Amino acid sequence: MTTLLEIRNLSKHFDLRLGAFGERGARVHALDDFSVDIAEGETLSIVGESGCGKSTTGFAILNLHHPSGGSVLYKGTDLAQLDEDAMRPFRRDLQIVFQDPYSTLNPRMTIGEALSEPILFHKLASKADLPARLAQLLQDVGLSARFASRYPHELSGGQRQRVAIARALACQPRFIVCDEAISALDVSVQAQILNLLLDLQDKYGLTYLFIAHDLAVVRHISDRVGVMYLGRLAELAPAANLFATPLHPYTRALLSAVPEANPRAPRNRQMLQGEVPSPLAPPPGCRFHTRCPLARGLCRSQTPAFREITPGHLTACHAVTSPTATNWETPA
Repeated sequence: MTTLLEIRNLSKHFDLRLGAFGERGARVHALDDFSVDIAEGETLSIVGESGCGKSTTGFAILNLHHPSGGSVLYKGTDLAQLDEDAMRPFRRDLQIVFQDPYSTLNPRMTIGEALSEPILFHKLASKADLPARLAQLLQDVGLSARFASRYPHELSGGQRQRVAIARALACQPRFIVCDEAISALDVSVQAQILNLLLDLQDKYGLTYLFIAHDLAVVRHISDRVGVMYLGRLAELAPAANLFATPLHPYTRALLSAVPEANPRAPRNRQMLQGEVPSPLAPPPGCRFHTRCPLARGLCRSQTPAFREITPGHLTACHAVTSPTATNWETPA
């Protein structure tokens, strides 16, 4: 498969001032050492608890948050080194769909005006051809052409998200970050939007970075899944492999919490103890060791390498030696 994006050691830190008068400096380690290749036409999903760095990852890849380190190679250009003016020509190819469609749509602009803006800016259609282009965009996302004259407050949540997807499509992109794009919607509407994203991917050959916390949704849409914890990748694998044979203790705990359709079905819940450490002061060694049932001395002092256990299945855990064995089975 053709690689669309090569991401290497991507990091994003936020500097803060703490104290009543801002006398103390602090740094939030939102994203550290994120490396992955994203193939053209695939859906790579990123999952993890709230605050683990999922959205920051998407923003850093698109240079909406300027990275603190690392590289994002696209068409031979390192996007992480570009300022806003230099990034502008790449914005057409790299788009994003946000979680809350209402806050991302200008309430004073009609849907037609919102969709026209990127088309005219990038000179993708003449004013004479614009009505036909708008009608096609709305049709692609399951809306009729009459929605072009409506305002965002006249639409339901699902319809607004369809408009947000249409606005991303207006630029004819190759890569779209879906940042919790369905989490604010009703369950029945979520399924419709998921199927819409899959249909659009087939039709236009799109590549997705799908950010979510619902593992059932991720299982439905993903080719590969990355699991993040406190700003770092803990595991990366093809979706079928990850759900069938999770390797990292954190991934196992996440999957054990997924609700079952049958409430009487036997469950092997793996409850994690303690709270997620603060990204202001990540623990040394493996960042998961403060909650891991397998943690030993090595975990507390040395950051585990992100290594391949089976073809295409990588994890960052000192204990994991194979899909069926670990270095130690009980906590020290």
